[in-house]
Amino acid sequence: MVTCVGVLTFNLYQAAKTRRECLKTSQTQDQQGLSSKDLQVVKSVVLVCTIFVLLQLPGLLNSTVRLILPEFNTGKYLVYIFGISSQINLTCTYLNASINIFVYYNYNSKYRTVFRSLLCIKMDQ
Repeated sequence: MVTCVGVLTFNLYQAAKTRRECLKTSQTQDQQGLSSKDLQVVKSVVLVCTIFVLLQLPGLLNSTVRLILPEFNTGKYLVYIFGISSQINLTCTYLNASINIFVYYNYNSKYRTVFRSLLCIKMDQ
């Protein structure tokens, strides 16, 4: 994910540079860096990736412990801890999906428009 965010940022920077060169006239000044829209894309992708990594961490830890201690899910004493950790993992997975709705709503105007129209349709019926 970190690599993808890096590639995205680099590609957006290159596209912005190309756009500036194509639109450069004698009246415009050469701007450095990304446009506000490009920065917003990078911020939203970084936020979604960060949320995903943090909320998938319990599942990764659960899987790692199962590799180290194979009796983690079948042992007499560890079965309750496994159940609790599985529920935490499931809760984090649902939380990830729920938070993404609000992140997309905040950063993407097209998503916001469609989401609002769907809510209006559902409330009218």
